[in-house]
Amino acid sequence: MLIHPWDTPHDDAEWQRWLAVHDFGQLCVNGPAGEPPFVQPLHFVHDPERGEIVTHLARPNPLWAALEADPVVLLTVVDDYAYVPGPWQADPDGPPEHGTPTSFYAAVQLRCRAHVVDDPAEKATLLDRQVGHFQPEGGSAPVAVGEVPYGRMLPGIRGLRLEVTGVRAKFKYANHRTTVVQDRIVAGLTARGGPGDAAAREHLLRRRGA
Repeated sequence: MLIHPWDTPHDDAEWQRWLAVHDFGQLCVNGPAGEPPFVQPLHFVHDPERGEIVTHLARPNPLWAALEADPVVLLTVVDDYAYVPGPWQADPDGPPEHGTPTSFYAAVQLRCRAHVVDDPAEKATLLDRQVGHFQPEGGSAPVAVGEVPYGRMLPGIRGLRLEVTGVRAKFKYANHRTTVVQDRIVAGLTARGGPGDAAAREHLLRRRGA
């Protein structure tokens, strides 16, 4: 994706905080020659201290052969998007109909090297890490090899540990526009109140403040 200088994160903490609460994305794995890539929607847990992502998939998933042939993958997450009508972005000295429509969004793309986890005990640990992230209030039994209720299900899945080797992040929220135009966009998003508008407005204001 194209990332203009004004759309880059202020620091690593910005995209890491965003990713911590946007933990559903698409894993892209190179397909066989002449075929499109495999794209798998999934929940995941990002651990910035370890520089890795953990997740799991069903053993019958068709992407395993492609993943083992080429372990270099891309995990992509996009959210907080909103359509911005042209008049909102018009130059204050020009006619509203000359404004350029655009899209606002946040996106993080993580280039990774995939490591398949098949050891039952390691899979149990990986699953407990995921449940602990998504279900911190508890309520589910721990995963243990040979123990009910989840032990018998372990053979049906394979774990994935994705070693992060590169990150590209983008926050596209009119940071290069004048204050007058930004204020007009904020007012438009507030009045419209559609899906994603509140999050887009908050990103614009937060990044302008920084």
